[in-house]
Amino acid sequence: MSSLHEITLRLRDELREVAFAHPVAYVYRPLDYAWRPHSELLERYGSGNKSTVLVGMNPGPWGMAQTGVPFGAVSVVSDWLKLKHQSVGRPVPEHPKRPVLGFACPREEVSGARLWGWAREHWGSPEAFFSDRWVTNYCPLLFLDDGGRNLTPDRLLRSDRDAITGSCDRALRDIVVTLGATKVVGVGAFAEGRIRKACASLPIEIGRILHPSPASPAANRGWAAVATEQLRALGLQVPSSPRRASSTSLSGEEI
Repeated sequence: MSSLHEITLRLRDELREVAFAHPVAYVYRPLDYAWRPHSELLERYGSGNKSTVLVGMNPGPWGMAQTGVPFGAVSVVSDWLKLKHQSVGRPVPEHPKRPVLGFACPREEVSGARLWGWAREHWGSPEAFFSDRWVTNYCPLLFLDDGGRNLTPDRLLRSDRDAITGSCDRALRDIVVTLGATKVVGVGAFAEGRIRKACASLPIEIGRILHPSPASPAANRGWAAVATEQLRALGLQVPSSPRRASSTSLSGEEI
């Protein structure tokens, strides 16, 4: 089976061949312009088997689109994952309202701050978290309309979704098999649905946790506690004595 690097590069190359219709006006491809931090993430934390894989939907404009890391809020990627010295380029074309500033981006992705802040509280170090877990996105592309609004994959035309699902399904299935995962958890309903289609033939358990997006009222009422309860209900271990994150970062608040 291919390594995570090979799987990711194949997915990147296959999706380059896809053209998208209106309302998609801009497509950001962080596996191209932010490959260096993503590659280091794979090298530093992606080796060995992982029993659990958490699957998000696609990059957010202030997260993976800036850092190349799934749910990659700038503070957590630089301060906790220690990938801050990697260079990030720019997408072409780039929407003027959604510039890619890399690790100089002053805005924080709330979803990423919540997810990785939760991981830091409960496992303490990235090495401990990644010892048996992995986090990936189903689709590595960010889609924007003419006004710069984020278009998640579930909001694309059916023909555009169909054009990417073959490659994204195959990559997800290969990641699960390569890591030897036995439980695959969708972060949100869309991701869970794609896992069930892509991995239907695999002997794994599939579940879902609440998405940490600030657009979700339930997530805004204490996402970390809900996610912990949902994961434990799936039979997954979450340390019961969380290590408190510092008050200076990863607060989960919009900057």
